[in-house]
Amino acid sequence: MLQIRETKEGLVFKIVVLPKSSKNMIAGLHDDAIKLKITAPPVDGSANKMCISFLSKILKTPKSSLEIVSGASARIKQILWRKDTTRDTSTQKQTINDLIK
Repeated sequence: MLQIRETKEGLVFKIVVLPKSSKNMIAGLHDDAIKLKITAPPVDGSANKMCISFLSKILKTPKSSLEIVSGASARIKQILWRKDTTRDTSTQKQTINDLIK
């Protein structure tokens, strides 16, 4: 089951990144993390940039509201989604949960 933790800055959730995939997509869950396939290779931060860009697109939020808070050089990463002034955190949680349905 996906774990979403609420902090004073926003919501933190885990992703497992599978770089060099054929297309960018959500591929379900891996333990307590969202499995994210991306086309970028894990070189010079390009996979991290692609993760943030793809997540911002599917969460319909600015890239600046997302940050990799741990795991920048690993496949398992923790993502911070800063509190959104247009949505409350329960709506943000539901949006994250909807990604894996």
